[in-house]
Amino acid sequence: MFFASLLLGLLAGVSASPGHGRNSTFYNPIFPGFYPDPSCIYVPERDHTFFCASSSFNAFPGIPIHASKDLQNWKLIGHVLNRKEQLPRLAETNRSTSGIWAPTLRFHDDTFWLVTTLVDDDRPQEDASRWDNIIFKAKNPYDPRSWSKAVHFNFTGYDTEPFWDEDGKVYITGAHAWHVGPYIQQAEVDLDTGAVGEWRIIWNGTGGMAPEGPHIYRKDGWYYLLAAEGGTGIDHMVTMARSRKISSPYESNPNNPVLTNANTTSYFQTVGHSDLFHDRHGNWWAVALSTRSGPEYLHYPMGRETVMTAVSWPKDEWPTFTPISGKMSGWPMPPSQKDIRGVGPYVNSPDPEHLTFPRSAPLPAHLTYWRYPNPSSYTPSPPGHPNTLRLTPSRLNLTALNGNYAGADQTFVSRRQQHTLFTYSVTLDYAPRTAGEEAGVTAFLTQNHHLDLGVVLLPRGSATAPSLPGLSSKEEEGGQDLMIPHVRFRGESYVPVPAPVVYPIPRAWRGGKLVLEIRACNSTHFSFRVGPDGRRSERTVVMEASNEAVSWGFTGTLLGIYATSNGGNGTTPAYFSDWRYTPLEQFRD
Repeated sequence: MFFASLLLGLLAGVSASPGHGRNSTFYNPIFPGFYPDPSCIYVPERDHTFFCASSSFNAFPGIPIHASKDLQNWKLIGHVLNRKEQLPRLAETNRSTSGIWAPTLRFHDDTFWLVTTLVDDDRPQEDASRWDNIIFKAKNPYDPRSWSKAVHFNFTGYDTEPFWDEDGKVYITGAHAWHVGPYIQQAEVDLDTGAVGEWRIIWNGTGGMAPEGPHIYRKDGWYYLLAAEGGTGIDHMVTMARSRKISSPYESNPNNPVLTNANTTSYFQTVGHSDLFHDRHGNWWAVALSTRSGPEYLHYPMGRETVMTAVSWPKDEWPTFTPISGKMSGWPMPPSQKDIRGVGPYVNSPDPEHLTFPRSAPLPAHLTYWRYPNPSSYTPSPPGHPNTLRLTPSRLNLTALNGNYAGADQTFVSRRQQHTLFTYSVTLDYAPRTAGEEAGVTAFLTQNHHLDLGVVLLPRGSATAPSLPGLSSKEEEGGQDLMIPHVRFRGESYVPVPAPVVYPIPRAWRGGKLVLEIRACNSTHFSFRVGPDGRRSERTVVMEASNEAVSWGFTGTLLGIYATSNGGNGTTPAYFSDWRYTPLEQFRD
């Protein structure tokens, strides 16, 4: 029955909408990189614009919002969580899987509402404080300060969403915590105060692991309940039920799952956590998360990304989804438009990114920190260093010293990896003075999963080899300094990573700027390189490392820069310039 629904989905996806032109061709992912758990809406009252929200976990600014008028050109317009005062507790969450989970974005009564869960994964599942369910609202999503402070409500679970019924009542639906059995619950709610009524079970799912991500839609006198099951791995799937009453009982779709790539050889796997919306012509679309991992599920450094598909939904019938692939055919799309407001970039730009950090200007909107940053640690174009970003080192390093707690700030700023093949490089001007001081570049997934290439001050004799590959060790002869700068590669992950390698910086390179580079040399490995600024021929490969180390969990790889004293008292700043991210190729099959 599942394969029959796949065939129906393929036919539905290529059926043109009568009277509205030819089929469209589009490509997945629509949001490449770390943009999981998508929730999208169409708002005709706001210039016929589509808006989408994504999970952000411990990244800040949190809960990115993208907008489009044509379903083709999506622009980052801002973040719901953009000020520490909105949700101070993000600074306290622990573990790599903590933070903001699965937001739902909705528009009602001329207001944007976003309901989500802040998860503290370091606490027991039965502890209600593990699940901090919260409500944000805004009149103008293009204005960061329009988004309210969090309003909290009581629910021992996650993936919550609001729903306004025709009788004026408002409900919250969510996935109850796993320790008492997986099921979907619902209660009446006052969204302004967070007061909730009695929670009741409305559906147990189809028997798959961990029903989650519930969304309710009213259509043709039915309440349709969309959910995900199977866990966010290769068994992930989208399922559906419906009822004549919002309060249940809900009957399962006999053709469940309605969307999945489980048990296929598709490059796009883990398809699930979906949301439905329609366009101005009444054509239905769905978004979901997916990983470009293939069924081997080993190499997917961009993590869970947002994909889109066309949906056929005849009156009184169950919807049929077109299966996810890299190249899609669907309903006709609006003409291409790029007149979206907002401060961020378009997500699928093929152009190289070159950041220059003007003085007194805010950092670009798409740059990302890990939890809340210390603003004083990031200074654009300080005196004597134009077009440079000065980083003041944090005591915490990228591993947060012990791999778990990172409540204090980490000096680290990044951008998402958004292409299968890319080159990311910066120029570093740095003269560490205290033992252990370090600055460099990183492919960072979480504090437990990252690959780093840095310049660090260590005692003479700390090197694991006398010189960088291809360079003569004679360059290091002489000199009486007890502490000298070294190039160091090291990794942190739950899977095996290369042993650290440490090389003394050649004497001919000292006192000048260095270029640090991370390159995706294929779909499975990163190459880490270093060399003197202006002398490309001397750029040297320090390590080629598998990206399996950053292919894990809920997030996606961030490419960025850091400065740390590694737990010491060093305060030497690092100066970064010539930030370049160059897209090279996007693999879709």
